[in-house]
Formats: sequence, C-alpha cells, structure tokens
Amino acid sequence: MEKRWIYRKVLKSPSESLLQKASDSGIESHSDLLVNLVDTEAAEVDVIKLFAQSINVSETLATLIHQRNIDTFDAARDFFRPSLQHFHDPFLMKDMEAAVNRLDQAIQAAEPILVYGDYDVDGTTSVALFYGFLKTRHANLEFYIPDRYTEGYGVSRQGIDWAHTNGFTLVVCLDCGIKSAEMMEYAHSLGIDFIICDHHRPDEHLPAAVAVLDPKRADCQYPFDELSGCGVGFKLLHGYCLRKGIPLEELYPFLDLLVVSIAADLVPIVDENRVMACFGLKQLNANPRPGLKALIQIAGLTNCLDINSVVFGIGPRINAAGRVAHAKVAVKLLLADTEEEANALALQINLNNTSRRDLDSSITQEALAMIEHDETLLFAKSTVLFKNDWSKGVVGIVASRCIEKYHRPTIILTESQDKASGSARSVPGFDVYEAIEECADLLEQFGGHMYAAGLSLKIENVPAFRQKFEEVVARKILPEQLTPLIDVDLKINLAQINQRFFNVIQQMAPFGPQNMQPIFVSENVRLKGDARVLKDQHLKLSVYQEGSPVVVDAIGFGMAHFYNKIDPGQPFHICYQIMENNFRGNQSLQLQLRDMKFGEIVG
Repeated sequence: MEKRWIYRKVLKSPSESLLQKASDSGIESHSDLLVNLVDTEAAEVDVIKLFAQSINVSETLATLIHQRNIDTFDAARDFFRPSLQHFHDPFLMKDMEAAVNRLDQAIQAAEPILVYGDYDVDGTTSVALFYGFLKTRHANLEFYIPDRYTEGYGVSRQGIDWAHTNGFTLVVCLDCGIKSAEMMEYAHSLGIDFIICDHHRPDEHLPAAVAVLDPKRADCQYPFDELSGCGVGFKLLHGYCLRKGIPLEELYPFLDLLVVSIAADLVPIVDENRVMACFGLKQLNANPRPGLKALIQIAGLTNCLDINSVVFGIGPRINAAGRVAHAKVAVKLLLADTEEEANALALQINLNNTSRRDLDSSITQEALAMIEHDETLLFAKSTVLFKNDWSKGVVGIVASRCIEKYHRPTIILTESQDKASGSARSVPGFDVYEAIEECADLLEQFGGHMYAAGLSLKIENVPAFRQKFEEVVARKILPEQLTPLIDVDLKINLAQINQRFFNVIQQMAPFGPQNMQPIFVSENVRLKGDARVLKDQHLKLSVYQEGSPVVVDAIGFGMAHFYNKIDPGQPFHICYQIMENNFRGNQSLQLQLRDMKFGEIVG
C-alpha cells in the first residue's frame, strides 16, 4: 500500500517571548511585527529565525524544535536539559491527599496491604515498582495479578475474595480499577478499602474508592494527563515520600521500571513522561535491577538502550508471561534480588515469548485469510473478527498485524468465560475508544485509550456489534486515515547532514509518541554507483544531489521491492531518518530509508 508523506506544520503565530525578542531586536512595536508576519509565509521564516538566534542553532534545527511546541529559550533549555526538579507536585492530582493519608495510616498501623495490578507490562512494572519500594518500610505486604484467562481485565471478584480470605483491608490498585464501580461496592461490603491508580478514561460516575488517582478525571487539575499507570503509582509514592520526609533519592532507582512502562504503553514522551524516560533510561543503561539486566542480556541488547530497545526487546518478553502463562512470573522477575534468580526467571519468560510468537504468527495468518476470503470484510472501513479458539493473550498483537496490511480500526475477539473478549487497535487520528463507546449497548465491558482498547460482549451479539461498529467507523473516519502515512518533519538537502546536525538531533531523545525521531525528505537524489539487495530483502545504496559533492550511504530494511524501480539516470525522492552506523569499529552517518517515490511527488 502506497504511503502518503505528510509534512508537519510550523506555527505561524509568534509567541509572546518571540515578540519580545523581536522588540529587543529593534522592531518598534508588537503590532508592526504582526502586520508584517501573520498569515504570510514570511511569518514562519521570521519566527524561526528569531528562535534560532535565541538558542544558537541553525534555522533547520530550530524548526525541528519549534515543531515540538518549544519556542522559547527557557523551554528549549528544559527540553535539552531535563531535570528531576521538573516533576510536578503530586498533590496537584485529585484525591492525592486522601490516597497518601490512607497509605500512611495503613503503614503506621502495620495493616495488611495488597498491591494489585494488571497483567500487561504497565501493570506488572507498576506492581514491581510499588511493592519493591514499599517492602523496605512495610512488612505486611503482598501483590496480586489477575489471571488473563480466568479473571479477565480489571479488578475481579476472585481477586477481592482472595484479598478478603487473606486478611487484606487495603488494596492499592495499579493500571486498572477506573471501570470497576461494581467491584468497589463489593469490596466495601467486605470491609476492604481501595486506592485506585489508573490512567484510562473514566466513566461519568467514578468507583467509590477511598481515593481515585487518574489524571484523566474531568475534575482533576493535574498539569499532565498522559502518565502511564505505573506513572500514576509513582506519583502516589512521590507524594508519600514528600509527606513523610523520605529522600526522593530512595525512589529514583525505580525509574528503570517506570521507563519500561512508558515505552511499552506507548504514552507520549513529553512533559513529565520525558523526564521520567530520560532518567529511567540512564538507570537502565548504568545500573538496571537484576531482572531487567537478565532480560537485556537474553534479548541480546548490546548497544545503549533507547525507547525502541525497550519496546521491541524488553516489553514483549514481560508481556509474554501473562499472554501464555501467568504474569506473576514477570513481577517475580522484576523483583528478583539476585542475578541467579533473575536469569532463571528470564529464561522461563523467554520461552514464553517464543510460544507467544508462534501463536501470534499462526493466528495472524488465520485472521488475514478471513479478511481476504470475505468480500464484505475486504472492502469494509473496519475489521471485526471472532474465532472461539484463538488465544486471548495475543489478540491485541494480531489486531496490530492486521492493521499493517489493512490500514483501518481493527478488533480481534475470541471466546473467554462464555463471552467474546478481545482487543481493539486503531490508525493515526482515529479514536477507537469513542467508536466502541457508541456501541456500548451491545457490550458487557470496555475500556482503554484513543488507539487501544479492550472489550467483552455476549457471543450472540458479535454480528450486531460488527455491523454497528462498521457503521460508526464509516461515518466518522476520514478517507486519508485509511491510508498509511509518514509524518515528515522537514524537506532538506543532503548537504545539510553532518555530525553536528546529527548530534543535536540525538539530544532531542528519548524519542517516542509526540516526540518521534525526525523524519526527512530529500528530493531529486541520484544513485551513486550501484544499488544492492542484501539477504533478498534489504536495499543498500549511496545517493547524492546535483551540484553537491556530498554522497550519503542509505539502507532500506525490507525495501528490496524498490530495487527494480531505480533508474540510474533518473532522480528520485527519499524519505528517511538519520542514523549512526557502526561497522567494524568505524562510525559513519547513514540514512535509514522509510519510503521512496519516483516521478512527481503526490501527497
């Protein structure tokens, strides 16, 4: 499927700080600047020029930074020099006072506390972080992870019964609970208090817990609402430390767990998440806890770890524990005290991951075949598939795989506890949660985010749900959202690429949602020498532009299909990221191709 190249916009309206900068530079009045700049192409150029001067970088680099909503010297300084002092005050979060008070009361009274979390990466890292920190100052502590297959997502009746049977009177619930109003009533009837730490969208009526920490609450004024579930749990501990005078240096070593949750849950790498991710990666690279160290080694991650390393190397292995076995093994790994214990558990989890990959591959093939052999499904605006014997643990992955081929909102369902249960994934710009919400009359339960959600319904309702979901998607989705796109930051010439340019870009890391690694386009490049195909699938070539002596190496992984389209005598256009290639000790800059176009660029 051909991809569209979409160029990011640069804001035309100058900020107040830039207006002041212009005034200081000799422009007589703010109104003069506005008359000269606003709604003209010159506005972009002049605003960027002023910003580039203020932070002493090229206008190209200034544009990249400005596109990330950074347009003042102070904002740029904070972006390039993140500090642990940039954490927000946890007590700005609604119910934080009540949550800290209840937690403190339990610790003071040596009351039994159960740490309850979801079975995915965000949930298991949340539990490991909260339990790991608290166990050093509270002995009467246990953790609980629900079984994906017998209990399902969220707070389960079985989990509450277990807490009651074992004498727990306070449960700290992490990365779930916001949709568990009925279960909170049941827990209350048994004399169990809940503190909910969640980041999913709440319903209009919140669960009746002692405290509900969720920055997405409509009445919550916390300055940043995109924390991971683990991030919300971290903020509760942050608040507890401030209240009790505990040095935050005792909490910071747990940032290696927090960055794993941030990366795996694909939350935006901006604001507080970016600070957490920066220092979490430092911890992960310098001194990871034994469990994470074992996962790093078994995944063969030898280079300096970044967000991508965590997403593709560490996250799937932690997830695999709950997909094909029980996620409590992942928590035990993350809490392991010795390398010997950690290595044994990591080996077990790696075997789970191998099984998960086999399941993922076979179910994906079945799902794609179902679409290809059904004309209605083939030409629909959405995909909803159900098969009773698919593994519930991999349906989310299968949904993502289907989107790779058929670029549209996708829901994969299987049978679990006599219900159709599964996962939804979406395409850029389309809110799958809202679409599912419009079908709530056919559902038993649902929850999630804009791009990922979980749901369950009666099996007999699947056909009606498929029809209604398709109607909702067809009505709301834009035609361009059904075509894969590449967000291009800037069009540049190859001559602009040098080591200093690359170094500044690297300082914009960690990269992730809303702070992606910059993507560039260079038009009318020509082939230097011969192109090659490596291992029957990768494209290797060198390119240059007329009038410039600069020649740059490029590689396109999985892009061998472009080989026969390249005419050595004709220019073409490339879309790429700039990487550093280390080959036999020699370092050089290299373009990692994302796409190629031939002839006139359209879209």
